[in-house]
Amino acid sequence: MLRLLRNWYADRWTIRRTPHLWIAVATDPDTDRAPTVMHEDVEKFVRELENPPARVGRRISLLSTSWAAGRLEQVGDGAYWEDTPPMV
Repeated sequence: MLRLLRNWYADRWTIRRTPHLWIAVATDPDTDRAPTVMHEDVEKFVRELENPPARVGRRISLLSTSWAAGRLEQVGDGAYWEDTPPMV
């Protein structure tokens, strides 16, 4: 089933399976639909792959904002460093 879904939705979703969940991540980071779909039931999962809900929240990562750029140093792919200690 996993292989079939991966082949069928390869142009829109990256799909994986855990022991309890079906998980799909949109291949288009700028989609206006939900970027991630998760369900325990494969039938509900496929219905949402066909018609994903609208996206909620920001379209960009907070790490790409000017605030983060001024405070953080990118040290790798998806890894950032801040030299100041955390506030307590």
